[in-house]
Amino acid sequence: MKKAIMYGAGNIGRGFIGQLLSLSGYEVVFLDINGEVIGAINRDRSYPLRLVDAAGSRETTVKHVRGVNSMDADAAAAEIASADIMATAVGANILKRIAPVIAQGLMRRWQAGNMAPLNIIICENLMDAHKVLEALLLSNLDTAFHPQLHKLVGLVEASVGRMVPVATEAMQRGNPARVWAEPYAELPVDLEGFRGELPEIVGLKPFTPFRFYIERKLYMHNMSHAALAYLGFLAGYETIWQAVRDPKLAATARAALAESAAALSRRHGVSIAELDAFSDDLMRRFDNPELGDTVARVGRDPVRKLAPEDRLAGAASACVDQGVMPEHISAAIAAALLFSAEGDGAAAEVRRCVAENGPEAALSHYCGIGGGSPLLPVILRKYNELHR
Repeated sequence: MKKAIMYGAGNIGRGFIGQLLSLSGYEVVFLDINGEVIGAINRDRSYPLRLVDAAGSRETTVKHVRGVNSMDADAAAAEIASADIMATAVGANILKRIAPVIAQGLMRRWQAGNMAPLNIIICENLMDAHKVLEALLLSNLDTAFHPQLHKLVGLVEASVGRMVPVATEAMQRGNPARVWAEPYAELPVDLEGFRGELPEIVGLKPFTPFRFYIERKLYMHNMSHAALAYLGFLAGYETIWQAVRDPKLAATARAALAESAAALSRRHGVSIAELDAFSDDLMRRFDNPELGDTVARVGRDPVRKLAPEDRLAGAASACVDQGVMPEHISAAIAAALLFSAEGDGAAAEVRRCVAENGPEAALSHYCGIGGGSPLLPVILRKYNELHR
């Protein structure tokens, strides 16, 4: 049986990519620092996955899996050295922490004479994730191995669409490896990123050029999800499905999607009808009480989500570039400045910056939106409306 490495045994790792790899006939080896989850996976050599939507739920078992605690960098590198394919789903901020282990695994692989291509599917909400990971790997590889990285390692961007909430104790029901997710199971990937033969993986949708799919995911799916989280928080809602059932918030999210759709249609030559259908499907999927996805989880870490190329400021800038004024995306950015979910240190940092320096300074610092931007007066107007 071929071996797949899944670096990250969190929501997306177990709730989506691990399942697809297992269904495709791979033994899936999870690398993660969560000893409890790794222990449960190794105890059963499987884990339960509950798929839930408005039509009901069904539980399936993901088989042919085992785990390695990635705190043991030597053991993790040894697994990578003999892998047939690999994926990451660790969070964009964590790539720099796992890059040294991946680099060690690659060097051991080549030192042992294994020159088979290794494709790494990068499942992170990060623009140009393949370039980020490439730079990190180059800085951790001996220079003698740089040619092998370019020739033998495929750094493949992916657009992860399945929604997988953080599992509560009630969801886990005594098994820390149990995970809930929606049934949506398509994984668009960058065809140009692969090296060697294209792997046969259930749900894999190779496309080129891929930039459109990354921007559609980030500037439509992630943007509208965040808009509902930040505006929903201010409205006093706990979950995304509650926010999307508020007619006013739903109308704002839908209008924000229309703004992004107009920009992406102009930029990539994709029909508005296709993007409107994508928006409709998103709004339907957000209205899923069974997932129980919270505004606190979806809105967590506004520092990252307000970054210049991320889901909010990035979407707004794309709109301006294409001659669209993003009134409703601006409302979501303004709401993010007021987000203060309990235990979210990044949210506390943003609120502190606003309190000490004002919203204009915060927008410049976190979003790169300064005095010369046409977005600034729009966002400040929305901020004042929400603040009142």
